[in-house]
Amino acid sequence: QVQLAESGGGSVQAGGSLRLSCAASGYSLTNYCMGWFRQAPGKEREGVAAIDMLDKTSYADSVKGRFTISRDNAKATLYLQMNSLNAEDTAMYYCAARPPCVPPRWDLGEYSYWGQGTQVTVSS
Repeated sequence: QVQLAESGGGSVQAGGSLRLSCAASGYSLTNYCMGWFRQAPGKEREGVAAIDMLDKTSYADSVKGRFTISRDNAKATLYLQMNSLNAEDTAMYYCAARPPCVPPRWDLGEYSYWGQGTQVTVSS
């Protein structure tokens, strides 16, 4: 059974950094495309970053140049390095896995497995 567990969220001041981790169990990361999504109160869940089978990455315009998605297949862990955080980045962050894909895909409906989320709060 595929399970995903996020960690690394917390409270940070604007301009600060956080690194989120997503530990996968029950499967190999090499068999899936992965993504990070977020949901702020009162808003729909949105894609933040995605990575495909060839490690090609894609980012939402709002985080481009500030966030970096990566994965360590040996550790079965997905990461999201977040720099220059601002108040608009405040949200619950989720990692998700979907069947193999090239290039990275954003459609939430295509992601089969989701973690429970980790809260990121940025104060200005």
